[in-house]
Amino acid sequence: METILSIRNLSVSYYTDEGEARAIRNLSLDVEKGETLGIVGESGSGKSTLALAIMGLLQPPARVKTGSIYYKGRNILSMQGEEIRKLRGKEIAMIFQDPMTSLNPVKKIRDHFIEYITEHMENIDEHKALEIARKMMKSVGISEERLDDYPHQFSGGMRQRVMIALALALNPNLILADEPTTALDVLVEAQILELVKRLKNEFSLTLILITHNMGVVAEMADRVAVMYCGRIVELSKTEELYKNPKHPYTKGLIESIPLLYNRSRKLVSIPGHPPDLRNIPSGCSFHPRCPYAFDKCMNVEPELEKKEDGRYVACHLY
Repeated sequence: METILSIRNLSVSYYTDEGEARAIRNLSLDVEKGETLGIVGESGSGKSTLALAIMGLLQPPARVKTGSIYYKGRNILSMQGEEIRKLRGKEIAMIFQDPMTSLNPVKKIRDHFIEYITEHMENIDEHKALEIARKMMKSVGISEERLDDYPHQFSGGMRQRVMIALALALNPNLILADEPTTALDVLVEAQILELVKRLKNEFSLTLILITHNMGVVAEMADRVAVMYCGRIVELSKTEELYKNPKHPYTKGLIESIPLLYNRSRKLVSIPGHPPDLRNIPSGCSFHPRCPYAFDKCMNVEPELEKKEDGRYVACHLY
């Protein structure tokens, strides 16, 4: 398969008055064209920081310390100004988790489309931009008449549909969806996920789905990258990951999922809390919460290594 995105040795930190918070630590990852890659982990694991780095949207106090992010052979981290602006929207687009903070409350939906399309596409006037807007609204199941409405006149699910339509307006190759259903109820969440799945196939997209919801990933993703404390600790095909998780953290996440067909099963929680990124434990960062930790785990940080079955695991047990 063709690799559309290649991340190598990426490290990102936030520099605050309280010290350096190491949000991403020496992370490497490849994304294949046409796949859906799920990125999961607890809050604070570095998922959203990774998405912002890919989009070139990191702002102080965040800073990229090391590494590269190659999109179709071009290093995003070396791009500036007009070059990175042309990449966003036309090549890579993002669906943010809270549309109310992404949509301007004093602008009509039509104005969002016009501004977004004309800013990123040359020789496109407002009339043509509105034609594209009508087409995209229809593709997400919203009447074109509602282009004259304001964001507050839509429900949460409808606003998220608008965000999806905006993200797809310029026909990008890669979509980053950062917790796209967090604020939605279960029924609307299912509708949005089904919409995303349909549009991915319809527009031949590559999708990176960032979430803490293991159920969403099981439904949507081809592969899953499990993040903890700024690193990938396991990377596997989705079916294999759920059938036989290798890393203790992955096991804990999966065992915490309620099962409708087995309500008698006791839910298992992961003890403790994610570590402070300003004071990451020595060795394996998960060892203070891991029931299988031994001396080596406390002193030597495991590398993410490819195993005989083709999966990648960062754990001294394997």
